[in-house]
Amino acid sequence: MSLVVAVVGPTATGKSDLALDLAVALGAEVVNTDAMQLYRGMDVGTAKLAAHERRGVPHHLLDVLDPDQEASVADYQLLARATLTELASRDVRAVAVGGSGLYVRALLDRMEFPGTDPHLRAALEARAEAEGARALHAELAAVDPVAAAGIGPRNARRVVRALEVIALTGRPYSASLPTHEYEVPALQIGLDCDRALLDARIEQRVARMWDGGLLDEVRRLAARGLGRTASRAVGYAQALAELAGELDSASARAATAAGTRRLARKQMGWFGRDPRVHWLDAQDPDLVARALDLVEAADAGRLRSPDPHAPVRRTLGS
Repeated sequence: MSLVVAVVGPTATGKSDLALDLAVALGAEVVNTDAMQLYRGMDVGTAKLAAHERRGVPHHLLDVLDPDQEASVADYQLLARATLTELASRDVRAVAVGGSGLYVRALLDRMEFPGTDPHLRAALEARAEAEGARALHAELAAVDPVAAAGIGPRNARRVVRALEVIALTGRPYSASLPTHEYEVPALQIGLDCDRALLDARIEQRVARMWDGGLLDEVRRLAARGLGRTASRAVGYAQALAELAGELDSASARAATAAGTRRLARKQMGWFGRDPRVHWLDAQDPDLVARALDLVEAADAGRLRSPDPHAPVRRTLGS
């Protein structure tokens, strides 16, 4: 199997464009690692490339879920690994692209998925609703401080999952989290971007979402049913609030831009902690050539792992 080339980093840095350029140059096919782009019909708000924009390059793991379904990292791993196996059987390289860090890790790394218990999960979710996510987060911090440090106190879904795994396995949730150890041979290329420039890109993206018909898209999706994950996605939650009369258009756009900025910083923190990522400047006019140089060096075994202690420009993580 050829090395998987994974293009990672925060939203609005141009990952999809670089992945497409690399796929064309390498004769590769694209594998999606963005959780929201798994959903059918969630196109405008996720900046999903339309079929005519893909330059004839096959894209995998787009539009595989209905919006009323809940995305599962474990299910994604099964689908994604099967996709890699199929590509390898045709001697085709995969270029993975997306900003969902856990999905990238599920694709590439050694990662376990403990089982679930619907009754236990429901009880924990009920407690989170009644007591608040912070109360459960404090409980998690007492039994697994490592896991609690990596999960925000407002992230009720992940806090519930961590407590569920601890109850089921008798082990810390952090023991089941992935380590920086590839199970699938890979090269990760990260796109970094000046903070002020990225904020401007985010504002432009939000304007394109509204001008490109996001409200009509959300109206159609809501009529068919939106699950919890889809309805809480950045942009979709704000559009739903506007349609419900809870926000005016300007406020919905501003809230989406603010949410996207928070998401970008979270993504940079996630990928910035991975010492295996080779960072490139998203604004470099020779970006594609530099990325192809990294691929060539990695294929030849000449690429040294980045020094995690070296002074790398990671503006969003600062």
